Amino acid sequence: MNARLSIGFVARQTGCTVPTIRYYEEIGLLPPAGRTEAGQRQFDERTIRRLGFIRRCRDFGFSIEQVRELVGLVDASDRPCAEVRDIAATHLVEVRRKLDELKALETSLSAFVCSCESACVGGPAVDCTILEDLAASERRAQGREYRGSCCPS
Repeated sequence: MNARLSIGFVARQTGCTVPTIRYYEEIGLLPPAGRTEAGQRQFDERTIRRLGFIRRCRDFGFSIEQVRELVGLVDASDRPCAEVRDIAATHLVEVRRKLDELKALETSLSAFVCSCESACVGGPAVDCTILEDLAASERRAQGREYRGSCCPS
């Protein structure tokens, strides 16, 4: 190990918390750190680069297991790029599914707000249509049986 960097320094350089660095080491995303005679972790510049890569993967929403696979591909120069693409493509499908769910949620929330604006705004909260809709059955709450809409989506 070249430089002897403390965990606090590595945390500041990467924007990761100390507990996160320890966790990544514990689950094998980072190689075990060297230790001082007092048992304190010491890292090198490779750790900063690796943590930057891991953090960027996490920022893109890759799961820990997907990050583990990607880290493995970084470390295995003989493996094909198609493996990286497949991991990213699988994640893209999941992101698109979540976007569809968020669009449906937006539509429902917009309908809630519009219903309130047209039916009860200014009245007592207990009579608010939003509260009624939130308390409604799951089927209605998911927008499959909404009783009215005043706003275009």
